[in-house]
Amino acid sequence: MRYFMILSYKGTNYHGWQIQPNAPSVQAELERVLSTILRTPTPVTGAGRTDTGVHARNYAAHFDCVAELGDTEKFRYHLNAMLPGDIAIHRIRRVRDDAHARFDASEREYTYYMCSEKEPFSRETSWQYSGKLNIAAMNEAAAHLLDFDDFTTFAKLNSANKTNICRVTHAGWRQEGSRTVFTIRANRFLRNMVRAITGTLVEVGRGKMTPEKFRDILAARDLSLAGSSAPAQGLFLTAVRYPEEIFIDDAPIGRPH
Repeated sequence: MRYFMILSYKGTNYHGWQIQPNAPSVQAELERVLSTILRTPTPVTGAGRTDTGVHARNYAAHFDCVAELGDTEKFRYHLNAMLPGDIAIHRIRRVRDDAHARFDASEREYTYYMCSEKEPFSRETSWQYSGKLNIAAMNEAAAHLLDFDDFTTFAKLNSANKTNICRVTHAGWRQEGSRTVFTIRANRFLRNMVRAITGTLVEVGRGKMTPEKFRDILAARDLSLAGSSAPAQGLFLTAVRYPEEIFIDDAPIGRPH
């Protein structure tokens, strides 16, 4: 029987989601605890990779077990009791046996946080950037992302992507007090794509690049033209959404907390 977990994690202490040799990962922690509770090796498949230091607020992963869990809330309680404090399970849902956390995802959402003031409590969860930014120009440039589907310009080299085609459905900046926030949604993302886009859009905000130049860079499909990637600590995966028919229970999933 297959179950989806909705979880969040602070990525500061992990080398990303995926299991790494001789390095801590979120996937490894989940598999360790699940295998202990279920008393059998239990692989976990996630919705996608997140890089070292990147966080997640609504991540999805699936695992299989031979028998029905029964009280999923009680099972969730035991999972959380054994997991480190920087990983939390929010919900467990029964799904069809062929449901897949990665391949069935219809949309993913990332949010990037920048902070214009020195804040000791957000150093590990935002890019503390004191320079003045032109939000209107950044939004004008970000709107061009919806006009393209080939994101080779923002694809990390040697990532073994089968395709660099993605469909971006939303990309926009907003100001929230001292925080500057970028949200982007797409059917899929390439490795390091959001950080590369964010860093290049910041160049637009600084006046180092025009929105029209940003569009030209997108069209060129040349990684060397992109700006520097934004630091990892400001990036959060904030939602993964799925077609409701894959779930056996009737509670909605994939909405940000």
